[in-house]
Amino acid sequence: MTLRKTILSGMRPTGKLHLGNYVGALENWVALQQDYNNYHLIADYHVLTTDLDTSHITQDTVDMVIDWLAAGIDPLKSPMFRQSQVKQHTELHLIFSMLITTARLERNPAVKDQVRDLHIENMSYGHLGYPVLQAADILLYKGELVPVGEDQVPHVEISREIARHFNNQFGPVFPEPEPKLTPFARLPGLDGIDRKMSKSGGNTIFLSDSPEDIQKKLRTAVTDPQKVRKNDPGRPEICLVHTYHQKFNAPEAEDIETGCRSGALGCVECKKRIAERISACLTPFREKRAYFDAHPQEVFDILTDGEQRARSRAEHTMADVHAAMHLG
Repeated sequence: MTLRKTILSGMRPTGKLHLGNYVGALENWVALQQDYNNYHLIADYHVLTTDLDTSHITQDTVDMVIDWLAAGIDPLKSPMFRQSQVKQHTELHLIFSMLITTARLERNPAVKDQVRDLHIENMSYGHLGYPVLQAADILLYKGELVPVGEDQVPHVEISREIARHFNNQFGPVFPEPEPKLTPFARLPGLDGIDRKMSKSGGNTIFLSDSPEDIQKKLRTAVTDPQKVRKNDPGRPEICLVHTYHQKFNAPEAEDIETGCRSGALGCVECKKRIAERISACLTPFREKRAYFDAHPQEVFDILTDGEQRARSRAEHTMADVHAAMHLG
């Protein structure tokens, strides 16, 4: 019998999720739980690297976990837990911080991009080192696969380096995790095919949006600037809306492309069709979400159970770490 590999996946608690979160990560998590031991982390410590206002974290956590559940994460198969409630994360982070140089962290392109995008002038010690905390998150559960978007691959490489360094210094304790990308790892936002969908960009379709909201948002989506009128030939390869058809309306995507190129299909009709398709795809999600919205105690019970299970696994890993390092 082949042993199931372990994966660790996580998100910062940012509240309700959008289509980019679903395509870039959540869809993959749901599929992977059939064949892997999944642990799903609510990375509330990571919030502190860019935002010291913690007043919203609890509600954001609940909203995000409800979206996870509504999308199909099964808490019986995949424990969901808050990072701050499993204290071994901070202990392993401290140990790992001794195994990597500041120069290496400063070369991390993902951190550089975040500093640029958020206009951060003075980076905190914790922000520079958050890939080390992320390595502790992954390796505390001896994660072998890490489902990530393409922009997170550099963080996984740092986790691999830290695992190698620890194993070479103290003995074999940790696997070297591998990134696992989704086919649509980056979904563009409503403002253009070259812009990632994100809350900070204000270009999102939320998983919880009503059909009316989706229709309204899709009407603003950027299309081929050369296709001004219906009969104008379009270029679907540069059109954001066609990208959405490829993902959410695959059976009709070829016909959509043909109609766009010939001018037979106008942008208004094209947007209307994809809005209807996205709304239909999200109907089961909205129904399940409504249930958990009405039963918040079930959400907290799921977190409490997940945190107990995560804590048990973390205690075993730290016992291995202490033994290898001759600590205690």
